[in-house]
Amino acid sequence: MNIIITGTSRGIGLQLALQCANNGHQVLALSRKVPQELMENPNVTCFALDLTIEDDLNQVAEFLASTWKHVDRIVHNAGSLVNKPFEQLRLDDFERVYKVNVFGVALLTQVCLPYMQAGSHVVSVSSMGGIQGSMKFPGLAAYSSSKGAIITLSELLAEEYKERGIAFNVLALGAVQTEMLEEAFPGYQAPVTATQMADYIYDFTLKGNAFHNGKIIQVSSSTP
Repeated sequence: MNIIITGTSRGIGLQLALQCANNGHQVLALSRKVPQELMENPNVTCFALDLTIEDDLNQVAEFLASTWKHVDRIVHNAGSLVNKPFEQLRLDDFERVYKVNVFGVALLTQVCLPYMQAGSHVVSVSSMGGIQGSMKFPGLAAYSSSKGAIITLSELLAEEYKERGIAFNVLALGAVQTEMLEEAFPGYQAPVTATQMADYIYDFTLKGNAFHNGKIIQVSSSTP
């Protein structure tokens, strides 16, 4: 399969890209920084880019048109998190988070849709914090609201593209031990490692569209 993964410089995205590539899939890894592990893998093509910049997105479009010709799977894994009291949040905080967590997802999906066909699957990585009625945490107004937005966007796209047979699903993750989590919550120990979560996402990305479309799967053993 041809699989596009965003946010592959570290954490879940890096482990997922390696797992896909090591299982024989072709991976287009998109992140602002390119890790050495991916550069050395023959099944991985790496682009260092910003998904909210038009010229960077054009690189992806040109690659798809000239090389891949079709896209089987997309995993929107890239994320930005700001942990700051609401009254201290500024416009640039919201913009930084929403550009990565929402706008980048929408824009990359637009680029890829002409190369997707029946049976294709788009997976967006959200958060339990974006689920209505779930436990909420102070300081995450920008982050959790952006993750709620991507849930609604995915539901809308599932409806809009169901006649083409393209599935859109969301994985709402609980806490995972990643560098991003450590930066936002120093010292906190999550119950799941990045590698463990990448294993789950790998299986769901490949097979989940056979059973789900427009669904939000809550992937947490602890968060209400």
